[in-house]
Amino acid sequence: MHHYFLLLLFTLFLFPYFAYSSHCTTQTATKTFQKCMTLPTQQASIAWTFHPHNSTLDLVFFGSFISPSGWVGWGVNPTSPEMTGTRALIAFPDPNSGQIVLLPYILDPTVKLQKSPLLSRPLDIHLLSSAAAMYGGKMATVHSGATIQIYSTLKLKANKTKIHLVWNRGLYVQGYSPTIHPTTPNDLSSIATFDVLSGSSAAGRNGNVRTWRIVHGTVNAISWGILLPVGAVTARYLRHIQSLGPTWFYVHAGIQLFTFTLGTIGFAIGVWLGKLSPGVEYGLHRKLGTAVFSLAALQTLALLFRPKTTNKFRKYWKSYHHFVGYSCVVLGFVNVFQGFQVMGASRSYAKLVYCLGVATLVGVCIALEVNSWVVFCRKSKEEKMRREGLMIGGPSEKGSGIHS
Repeated sequence: MHHYFLLLLFTLFLFPYFAYSSHCTTQTATKTFQKCMTLPTQQASIAWTFHPHNSTLDLVFFGSFISPSGWVGWGVNPTSPEMTGTRALIAFPDPNSGQIVLLPYILDPTVKLQKSPLLSRPLDIHLLSSAAAMYGGKMATVHSGATIQIYSTLKLKANKTKIHLVWNRGLYVQGYSPTIHPTTPNDLSSIATFDVLSGSSAAGRNGNVRTWRIVHGTVNAISWGILLPVGAVTARYLRHIQSLGPTWFYVHAGIQLFTFTLGTIGFAIGVWLGKLSPGVEYGLHRKLGTAVFSLAALQTLALLFRPKTTNKFRKYWKSYHHFVGYSCVVLGFVNVFQGFQVMGASRSYAKLVYCLGVATLVGVCIALEVNSWVVFCRKSKEEKMRREGLMIGGPSEKGSGIHS
């Protein structure tokens, strides 16, 4: 049953990755295109027609707003599949008239680091024409979920059929300057490379990063969020079962060592992902992850210096072991939920299943704790009655002996 739960949790972590998009279409109100492709994030898609004789590309981008005062944009990066260096067309409601405007922007490194506002300027690529229209007409109301079509005609370089496509959307526009978009993994992965002739696409490094984020989250949720507290539960409740003898210790140590090994893999993946995203900081998640890993490492090392039961330092070692262990469990829980937020899965089925698993574990702990107290109280009562019986029974028996 435990293995089925882990498999279900892993599947639900992957579910958002596989079920991300809507169907594409080649038909619009004004044009019919030859090919279309669903993009891997934000329910976006594109349709296009490529004219090989003059290397001209007619393309329409289908996107959606996430705010009535937000923006939607897409662009082409001439050199690499990343945001920095993208030549973008961004649509948003005009602050003065409310009508949809479409302006060109060049996303240089200062934009990514938020050092200066994004200002519109002419593109240095062969953009022959561009236009934007809301689905349902130009007068359609901009609201959260409203769809927009951004048309453009590009002149590509001769014999160049692969382009790096970048797209995104944001919540606000200050004046005519779009503000930073959300920084969930889903939003940061809005990049794809595709061939305008064949229609084949490759997610490239960003697709791999997205997959490794899912692996990182799944491994850490299972290790720090499930197995670590299970190991603590075995130590707390199994050691009082006399029939088990020292078996409880080997079960506890085995679970925690396996947890630490699995958690180390998840932690290493997280560090590697951080190096791949130098402009993205998840400060709290990173600090909590480092704290959990450090405490778990201290717990593992503590096994090597575990004093014998007769050693006078044993009680201090037990206090240290309990404090560090329970601190690690609590921080592990907190960071798993922080990870759900970072992954943009705060309302996902994966989080629901994890919460159900944690609730089940808490329920089991409460039941075991109540049972422990019942056993403890019963033994205390029996011990008290035994002591009182000896105190009262001693003289009585002695008196009887004298009488006889």
